[in-house]
Amino acid sequence: MEKPLSTPEMEKGSLDLVENSTEPVVIAGRTLRTLADIDPDAEKRLRRKLDRRILPIIILIYLLTFVDRANIGNARIAGLERDLHLKGLDYNILLTSFYVAYVVAELPCQMLTKWIGPGKTLPIFSFMFALFTLVMAFVHTKGAAIAVRFMLGVAEGAVFPGIAFYLSRFYRKDELGFRLACYIVCAPGAGAVGGLLASGILKIDHIGWLRSWRLIFLIEGIISMVVAIVSWFLISDRPSVCKWLTPEERELAEFRLVAENVGQHEAVDRMHSKAVWSGIFNVNTMVVSLIFLFDNCVVQGVGFFLPTIIKSIYPGETVIQQQLRTVPTYVVGCASTLASGYFAWKTKRRGLYMLLSAPFMIIGFVLYIISLRPQIRYAAAFMVAIGAFNFGALATAWSAANVSSDTARSSAIGTTVFFGNCGGLISTWTTLPKDAPRYLPGNTFNLIASCLMFILAGGLIVWQKRENKAKAAGRDDHYLEGRTEAEIADLEQKHPLFRYAH
Repeated sequence: MEKPLSTPEMEKGSLDLVENSTEPVVIAGRTLRTLADIDPDAEKRLRRKLDRRILPIIILIYLLTFVDRANIGNARIAGLERDLHLKGLDYNILLTSFYVAYVVAELPCQMLTKWIGPGKTLPIFSFMFALFTLVMAFVHTKGAAIAVRFMLGVAEGAVFPGIAFYLSRFYRKDELGFRLACYIVCAPGAGAVGGLLASGILKIDHIGWLRSWRLIFLIEGIISMVVAIVSWFLISDRPSVCKWLTPEERELAEFRLVAENVGQHEAVDRMHSKAVWSGIFNVNTMVVSLIFLFDNCVVQGVGFFLPTIIKSIYPGETVIQQQLRTVPTYVVGCASTLASGYFAWKTKRRGLYMLLSAPFMIIGFVLYIISLRPQIRYAAAFMVAIGAFNFGALATAWSAANVSSDTARSSAIGTTVFFGNCGGLISTWTTLPKDAPRYLPGNTFNLIASCLMFILAGGLIVWQKRENKAKAAGRDDHYLEGRTEAEIADLEQKHPLFRYAH
């Protein structure tokens, strides 16, 4: 087979995937073969339409998943431990039950989403997690609470990776990171909303026999159920079945996804094992997943324990005042997440903003370790929020950007989120009651994790640049020899025209 021609992008070791040359498609009188042939104005109009129709419902769903997950921290300081007679490590066991289910269910649920389609699975699982949130208001024993949190974990295990995969069917790789940031920002946003909601709900004396922390689960569960039902009518599996897109927009939306993935000839392929394993077991997915694991140790720990840390800093304030103290930290985290996602989109760099984020976390945990002064520890909470929340969008986008097929993308995203939530499971045991108020073991662990995140991100960037140069020099050209079209589509990172994006 003739050696592929070199392009300027290949010679300079481009950070982005080389454009795929597909069968010509005529859209609105314009013949398209590569991404360069697309009318920029038409693409901009399409992107804005996708943003208006897709992002609001996705943002709302994810906001509520995180509120319904993290409200356990608000309920804790409102009397949950006292009423359920939790002692010692019982609260940590309660948190662990959620993450055991979350981690176990995540990859199978992601494969189910690929098989059935996110248009069906996302509303169904959203309704399930809303239902189990509501049920939490009625538990009276530790065992019942653990069982309900376990089922909540199963339902939520499908949502985060499912949403990321869903968005990857509509947005190009460089666009994806910012759109992920638009809903992942709901992680710190949910902390702010959750704190405000909890403080407002706690002003209600009772609804029937339900009081105090039970009202948090009841009201937030009902809100989530309503949103899940509405989402059934708003979420479509892929562009080609979106009734709110014109025929030309549907064709353009699918064409641009195919054109940026070398070796691919369809936007949504049929699920097959070779592509699944290719998405999971590659260097990029493994390293990014490990980074996300360490980051989630921090992020989930913030969600579960920040109210408790604030209480230790300001023990003389009322519960409502302590809840409100958590809000500014999350607001800063929201702003940082959106800013890093936006600049990563515009500069086409994901790893760079990971490198810039990690030092904020390092500084924050150093401050936690060296001082017990309330002002310094409160400042530390802001430093951690500025750095930690950025990684959710950046890590998921980095995994999605370095595979080609729809199947490989679903498994790469699922793996990254799976590792991330293993970090969430770890976080439930890094901050223990006996370590209050300094929480030295947990803060030391998170400091080491932040340093490792910085090292891993930098190392992966260096490795990808070297791989791109080797591929540009023709190292992988032989992989095309004697292969069928289907076999070439399964090459993924081995395809000679593939370029790692960092």
